[in-house]
Amino acid sequence: MVKLLSAFAPAKLNLFLRIVGRRDDGYHELDSLFVPITLGDRVAIEVRDGRPGAVSIRGKLGSAPADDRNLAVRAARAFVDEFGFEREIVIELDKSVPSGAGLGGGSSDAGAVLRMLAATARLPGLAPPTSSDRLIKIAATLGADVPFFLHPTPARVRGIGEKIVPVAFADDPPLVVAVPPIEAPTALVYRDLKPSDWSGRVADGALALLLAGDYRPDHLVNDLAKPAIARWPEIGRLKSRLERLKARAAAMTGSGAGVFAIFRTFDEASAAAAELRRLEPDARVFTATIWRQ
Repeated sequence: MVKLLSAFAPAKLNLFLRIVGRRDDGYHELDSLFVPITLGDRVAIEVRDGRPGAVSIRGKLGSAPADDRNLAVRAARAFVDEFGFEREIVIELDKSVPSGAGLGGGSSDAGAVLRMLAATARLPGLAPPTSSDRLIKIAATLGADVPFFLHPTPARVRGIGEKIVPVAFADDPPLVVAVPPIEAPTALVYRDLKPSDWSGRVADGALALLLAGDYRPDHLVNDLAKPAIARWPEIGRLKSRLERLKARAAAMTGSGAGVFAIFRTFDEASAAAAELRRLEPDARVFTATIWRQ
């Protein structure tokens, strides 16, 4: 018996990322607005009789590892362990999202694998917006962003990534995403973060304005940008380039190194992306908008 499933694994942007505090276990609590975008990877799984519990990965992996360091592989292995899944799993990955860019590419791949394996196993209680507690537990052990990618939809995310509340945007803004030729390890950025840089919980009024399409720069706060730009000035340079290309607002996403900008029209976004590619030939530049399932 062979079962084949495939899925789009969208990247995400943090329209804002504000640090609220730090827990006794060292994890930072955040208040963030996660948005899945039309830039993403393609993930397929083949479930077949053969070597029970065996997991392998192939495809166009880019710089992503082809072993247990890959979150998609780790997700499949965790699923096997949690549910006693006695089938062989082959993952086919077509990678487009740059690694180490704050775009959640690996986490999204992992979420897609968990979704598809759950569908294959016909686990109960998996319809959005809820999902199996056991599946959420697996996702949380893989990384703070993975629970969001079980059902990627625009959401306010709090705590250490486990408190997810879907939100609605009034429009689908034209976006440009740019990634310099560096990877920004999350641990280094958090190590350099100072409590004086924490901005705390977003005001309800500011969140409402942002969801209504008011994309002013002071709404796109990322508390991790200061330490990231101090360590990698290329991030700040790309952000400044986008601002000068008539973006409504620009910001870093996640812990970097990717940045994004919001434009008024898709024509303006396309023109800005073309100019940025000319100015920064080593950067990877994409146009996108919010991804809708």
